[in-house]
Amino acid sequence: MSYVLVLYYSQHGAVAEMADYIALGVDECRPMEAKIRTVPKVSTLCEATENEIPDHGVPYANLQDLRNCAGLIIGSPTRFGNIAAPLKYFLDSTSALWLEGSLIDKPAGLFTSTSSLHGGQESTLLSMMLPLLHHGMVIVGIPYSEQTLMHTRSGCTPYGVSHWAGAGSDKPLTVEEKELCKTLGSRVARHALLRS
Repeated sequence: MSYVLVLYYSQHGAVAEMADYIALGVDECRPMEAKIRTVPKVSTLCEATENEIPDHGVPYANLQDLRNCAGLIIGSPTRFGNIAAPLKYFLDSTSALWLEGSLIDKPAGLFTSTSSLHGGQESTLLSMMLPLLHHGMVIVGIPYSEQTLMHTRSGCTPYGVSHWAGAGSDKPLTVEEKELCKTLGSRVARHALLRS
């Protein structure tokens, strides 16, 4: 178990970019490594399915990725102040891991992106926290000793990293958001190393 799983769903690319910066922070804490995985879209049509392996891009997560991780960092765009359905759907499939206790005491962190500055960043992070607490995970946030958190004018909270993408989802990550993504990655990786 020498990797932190960075698991996300991204619709417009901001959450995927955040995952890359988080992975950089994880990779600073050798021998821990980042393993980036995503989840497929879900459909309102019951018959619609995605291929098990995406045609391009980041591979889809499976339960083995989650079972064997030393730590977990999950990310989702906000959906009315809540976790997006594709990531929730994947987490809903983890009952076997809950029964095994596979994730108990492993560190976990959270990240999100919103269209508006007050579009539910904190409530989305809190909603992602709930299934992880049920799994017995230990939530790792960002303390205010990280001075960048005191000066950001876009996203980021002590609950996890957030990004303000703008109404057109075209605002780039700020310097502070990038820095705090790396901070979250390294914090979770350090906690994972302490546990191993």
